[in-house]
Amino acid sequence: MSEAKEKKTILVIEDDPDVLSMIIKHLEFLKYEVITATDGLEGLKSLESGGYDLVITDIVIPYVSGVGVVTALKNKSPEIPVIAITGYGKEPEAAAMEKKADLVLAKPVRMSLLKEYIAKLLSSREK
Repeated sequence: MSEAKEKKTILVIEDDPDVLSMIIKHLEFLKYEVITATDGLEGLKSLESGGYDLVITDIVIPYVSGVGVVTALKNKSPEIPVIAITGYGKEPEAAAMEKKADLVLAKPVRMSLLKEYIAKLLSSREK
């Protein structure tokens, strides 16, 4: 078995610069390696390179929706956990869950909750 990577790598897809900045700062503080994309198309291109331990995506983003990102990712790499975030209520949330997002969180996302969920999803993946 290969050695575990030191840092877990998280892809964050978010088009709101303030939200993105807050998530980046928080994840880097928690010692995760953070790669970012500001729209769904850029996110999908980043996913092609692989190597991600977890993906956080906004649901309402330009070009390809977060739901589209979840669908593409789960078709290709169902083992990678996905957290979808939304500020738009139940409809996008239902769509993200239907497409197999592991978790859907409403904005504003509480960083303490995000930390907890990331830890749970990553540890369940390692089992």
